[in-house]
Amino acid sequence: MRIGIDLGGTKIEALALDGAGREVFRKRIPTPRGDYAATVAAVRSLVDEIGEGSVGIGIPGAESRATGLIKNANSTWLIGKPLAKDLEAALGRPVRLENDANCFALSEAVDGAGKDAAVVFGVILGTGVGGGIVVDRKVIRGVNAIAGEWGHNPLPAPTPADSPPPDCYCGRKGCIETYLSGPALSRDHERRTGQRRKAEEIVSDEETMTRYEQRLARALASVIKVLDPEVIVLGGGMSNVRRLYTEVPTLWARDVFSDRVATRLAPPVHGDSSGVRGAAWLWEAH
Repeated sequence: MRIGIDLGGTKIEALALDGAGREVFRKRIPTPRGDYAATVAAVRSLVDEIGEGSVGIGIPGAESRATGLIKNANSTWLIGKPLAKDLEAALGRPVRLENDANCFALSEAVDGAGKDAAVVFGVILGTGVGGGIVVDRKVIRGVNAIAGEWGHNPLPAPTPADSPPPDCYCGRKGCIETYLSGPALSRDHERRTGQRRKAEEIVSDEETMTRYEQRLARALASVIKVLDPEVIVLGGGMSNVRRLYTEVPTLWARDVFSDRVATRLAPPVHGDSSGVRGAAWLWEAH
């Protein structure tokens, strides 16, 4: 049995896959926000309900290679905690801990939109912007455990429409996340029109979406020039915007140093279940 846990900021989802990769268990419970001990206990309760099996866990952050403590987590009560060690003690078995964007990318590389591709880049376009790299069905973490964190690179080739660069919570200005997250789309639309609307209500506005697509194309072109992936899979709430898959590839070619761009931009096969499925695949991927 492969057990996957998606430890999110608002919910914890558990999934179990049998030896053939078929789903045999799924359950979601609210995350005990702000309470570290209760979060560990909640994960234990889900795993105990499933029973024996390998356990992989996706988190909104990363485990420091230097200290073993959690860093860069927007679930701030996890930061500075030895989460892997505490979970292993609570569960009585070893666990694999991985960034949730890496889990998303792994799921789509194993049996999703990137199946059979050698290099897959998984993108999260949601409340934040993240990414994960999978090569030959193995997650690339990097020496600093930040591989794929493209959301905190500056937006490439900014235009007058991109100024002034927005402030980012990381302390910098003009990060990709400040332009391409769902909240960033809403802020951009309000700034240009004076109308405050949610991201899902803006997709019919041609002018706002054209700006978004141009920015996404430039940002992904920089990824293509470094990784040259066969497939880029979009996840998060913005992945449901169908026009992105036709419009963005027509725009990114002018920023890619090649006579043609064969990289495919694809929606996720497993939707919002990809993160927890990828967590379940972590042991095989390692």
